[in-house]
Amino acid sequence: WYSIPGDKKSKDIDDYLKTLCSSGLKDKYENINSEINKRLDYELSVIKKMGFASYFLITADFVEYAKKNKIPVGPGRGSAPGSIVSYALGITNIDPLKHNLIFERFLNPDRISMPDIDIDFCVERRGQVIDYLKSIYGEDSVTQIITFGKMNARAVIRDVGRVMSYSYSEVDKIAKMIPEGPKVTLDQALKQNSDLRTVSQTNYKDLIDNAKVLEGMTRHASIHSAGVVVAPGDLTDFVPLYRSSQGDVTTQYDMKELESIGLLKMDFLGLRNLTVIDKTIDLIKKRFNEDIDIDKIDMEDPKVYKLFAKGLTVGIFQFESAGMREFLKKLQPKSIDGLIAMNALYRPGPLEYIPSFVRRKNGQEKIQYDIPEMENYLKETYGITVYQEQVMQLSQKLADFSKGDADLLRKAMGKKIFSLLEKLKPKFINGGINNGYDKEILEKIWKDWEAFASYAFNKSHSTCYALIAYQTAYLKAHYPAEYMAAVLSNNMNDIKQVSFFMEECKHMDINVLGPDINESYYKFTVNDDNAIRFGMGAVKGVGENAVSAIIESRKESKYKSIFDFAKRVDLRSANKKAFDSLVLAGAFDSVDSAHRAQYFFENQEGQTFIEKAIRFGSKYQEKKNSAQTNLFADFGELNLVEPEFPVCENWSKLNQLKKEKDVIGIYISGHPLDDYMD
Repeated sequence: WYSIPGDKKSKDIDDYLKTLCSSGLKDKYENINSEINKRLDYELSVIKKMGFASYFLITADFVEYAKKNKIPVGPGRGSAPGSIVSYALGITNIDPLKHNLIFERFLNPDRISMPDIDIDFCVERRGQVIDYLKSIYGEDSVTQIITFGKMNARAVIRDVGRVMSYSYSEVDKIAKMIPEGPKVTLDQALKQNSDLRTVSQTNYKDLIDNAKVLEGMTRHASIHSAGVVVAPGDLTDFVPLYRSSQGDVTTQYDMKELESIGLLKMDFLGLRNLTVIDKTIDLIKKRFNEDIDIDKIDMEDPKVYKLFAKGLTVGIFQFESAGMREFLKKLQPKSIDGLIAMNALYRPGPLEYIPSFVRRKNGQEKIQYDIPEMENYLKETYGITVYQEQVMQLSQKLADFSKGDADLLRKAMGKKIFSLLEKLKPKFINGGINNGYDKEILEKIWKDWEAFASYAFNKSHSTCYALIAYQTAYLKAHYPAEYMAAVLSNNMNDIKQVSFFMEECKHMDINVLGPDINESYYKFTVNDDNAIRFGMGAVKGVGENAVSAIIESRKESKYKSIFDFAKRVDLRSANKKAFDSLVLAGAFDSVDSAHRAQYFFENQEGQTFIEKAIRFGSKYQEKKNSAQTNLFADFGELNLVEPEFPVCENWSKLNQLKKEKDVIGIYISGHPLDDYMD
């Protein structure tokens, strides 16, 4: 499928891949030793045997396109960072040898299945990479993948209730008796909730019975959030397609079915944290004229690890929850390895191991190994099994598992396939006995691994996400205002999050100023006083078109008043709703001496002063446009008299704050409890 460039077309595709990898390694390592060469040769032999060279070359090509076009790309995710080929080609940005990541977790000769390289992109520009793929391989050969929404317990109650003509309030009350979560079934809910059992046996028996029949069935089709498929010809030669009512084209087969027929599937995921990093770097460039290469920052910066050790990680990728911050204070991480382990441990299941991990790291608990040879694999995690890769390596060392069996064991643990674990257990025990190990100790190790099955985690993935966490922490530690402005912009459509992160700004002694028509942009920005200025795009009723019109007209000079604003801004984009919202948010406080109540004072005709200002601006623009197209126009007519602000009583502080909160979602100019602060 991959087309080798013209001047190298005579090359065999596997030889071409090897040439690219050898060249790439020179940029990654100062000295290419025998260990590096041996690892590369091994991986290339497996890739050649399995016929996957094209897959790697296609992936490397679109990742390179993204990087050349400054589209933020993640350092990797999933198991692909365990491959030195991926590292050499620039697909991933993690050195697998440095972090002891194994290729077999990603691909091995005993597992004949498609490799899976998932890529994180900036959420705002992910579509650009998909468009590039279409331009290279053809619109008819590339498309996104379908996904099917199922009727879960709550949804099926609501749908059936609507069709059976029950009132919304009745159905809503019953639906809320069912615990939230996509995996909760009606039968489980009936066992847990006595009230639901009662209604299912009385007035709403038909509703519940019909819902049970339909539960779990496909409800609707939509586009998979990440999946993209590439075919070696027209997609219609391989798979049926589906066109939605919005005109979007996807496959009719879902992810698993596409893999089963052998089509190339990849995941293009939109990761907002990459967008935050990118926007922070933009703000730094604009303010300080500094170019930050986030892939070349100091990975041993004490200031960054101090931030982690103090638990000051609100807004830091993967490390911002309250529980995680408490554990970080106890762990006191001083290297990326500590972050990798904590990222893997802090999830349901392994949480119980964190206290022991912390004590062992801090020398408060003895580190023990069931078998001395295990130290080589568990030393980095203080004798505690944390990663799937550790189990894979230990099963080969202790019981002579093949790479395929080790991967099968990993799969059984990761997906909790207990029947498969039972089949593998005798093989492990007997293999260990043959190698001279005590049966009781082997039984204990296996029992520990069975418990480990509930939380087995992929070290390659944890390493990549720990790196992104470190990068975000680096920016927060060194450029706090710019970083928090980017975080606020990233969450500006979720007012709860905006409020949460504004509180964090207060803790960091960063002032957040309200919106201002002369200072604000669409997103949050940082001014020369190191204060964050609220983005106009976060104000309800002020759309992107309105903000663009305001900024475009402002390029000439700052606005002097609401009348100057109404005369100059494009009133087709900035409508009355935008005017009202900006005034209520305090965006005009700096240009007019009037208080906010005066803008909304109504005259005898029921017209507010804002409407007067808009009419004034509209009349001015009409005359100006007429004068520009009429050679004999009287330019003096443009000198319209600005209306005077009405005299009226100001709103109470509480009323003003309430109206402010209505359009911003939070209080900016004060707080209702300010008078009672003492």
